[in-house]
Amino acid sequence: MTGEEKKKRGSGSEGSSNKDLNDWLPITSSRNAKWYYSAFHNVTAMVGAGVLGLPYAMSQLGWGAGATVMVLSWVITLYTLWQMVEMHEMVPGKRFDRYHELGQHAFGEKLGLWIVVPQQLMVEVGVNIVYMVTGGKSIKKIYDTACPSCRPLKTTYFIMMFSSIHFFLSHCPNFNSITLVSFLAAIMSLSYSTIGWGASVHKGISPEVDYSPRASTTTGRVFGFLSALGDVAFAFAGHNVVLEIQATMPSSPEKPAKKPMWKGVIFAYIVVALCYFPVAFVGYAVFGKSVEDNVLISLEKPAWLIIIANAFVVVHVIGSYQVFAMGVFDMVESYLVKQRKFTPTKTLRFIVRTSYVALTMFLGITFPFFGGLLGFFGGFAFAPTTYFLPCIMWLAIYKPKKFGLSWFTNWICIILGVLLMILAPIGALRQIILQAKDYKFYS
Repeated sequence: MTGEEKKKRGSGSEGSSNKDLNDWLPITSSRNAKWYYSAFHNVTAMVGAGVLGLPYAMSQLGWGAGATVMVLSWVITLYTLWQMVEMHEMVPGKRFDRYHELGQHAFGEKLGLWIVVPQQLMVEVGVNIVYMVTGGKSIKKIYDTACPSCRPLKTTYFIMMFSSIHFFLSHCPNFNSITLVSFLAAIMSLSYSTIGWGASVHKGISPEVDYSPRASTTTGRVFGFLSALGDVAFAFAGHNVVLEIQATMPSSPEKPAKKPMWKGVIFAYIVVALCYFPVAFVGYAVFGKSVEDNVLISLEKPAWLIIIANAFVVVHVIGSYQVFAMGVFDMVESYLVKQRKFTPTKTLRFIVRTSYVALTMFLGITFPFFGGLLGFFGGFAFAPTTYFLPCIMWLAIYKPKKFGLSWFTNWICIILGVLLMILAPIGALRQIILQAKDYKFYS
């Protein structure tokens, strides 16, 4: 056999083993998704616990800056999402099914991995930890509201209750198998957002409402402003799984996946606007600077409404946890099979996923500073992957004409995104330190 034939046979077997692996991995094993699947997944990934913190962010930003940051974030993230949908199939005959594959195409094999993977993992694991805390706290709120005279229980137990659901759900093999969970989560996000602003409207603006800055000192105001930027960034973060969602769709040269995907994205962004803007503006208008970092906590009465809203939050964060965890499962399982030469079996999948749920549960129980965590992760990890990394990739791959519209648009997004990444974690870190002072571990 000649060297050329050997090489051909080797590349052929490598191609078939890659195909077998893709048929097993959660992102690429099922490619028959409809456009509305992408709408559910995108709504579930984006509208999360972050929406309930928006009135609080508004109370630190004020009306002018708050409205500007909200609208700008909506526009910029829709633009960067469009870029990612376009770049999914820009090389004929090839699909970039994962964020890091697009990064490798833009920046090179090794550099692309190092730029994208740490940030993507930080986002997905960070979101899952925050959602463990949110789910646990929402169940605790239901318990406390439904039975005020009952013996108070530690938040730890409620986070464990919430995680018990994921020990089962995380064994769904791929994205399409969690479509029903995602659909329910998307409905719930719209429902609890509507309760959030609807109940605020019903309560009405009291005469003593105060819109002055939240903090009394200049230092407090500055740090609060910076932290609020992170909260807003966290609220607009669905980009980390957008290519992975698009990978579940069928594609051919005549019918590329970007058409149904974009249809789903537009639908999702309309839902995002319907959830975010009323909650942020109505919540702040009603409660002013006294609003809590979760607007549902500010709405003390009626009890049944608080219970329903928190139940909706629980169902929604169950779906969101799964959507973000699917990317982590894919990455870890792919690494173990490709690099560590494990056999792709159900046992491997069971161990990986169970261990991951246990890890996020443990970290959620240990560090439940909900408000500060949002701002920190929002600025540090979400800003790059959502606000400016797609723009840098676009410039690197398409090389638009200097000083043209596309060039300027991308550079404006990059500058705003970098500022967000630098400034937001500073404010959030201070908030975490202040909250951690009075915190007792596993309370």
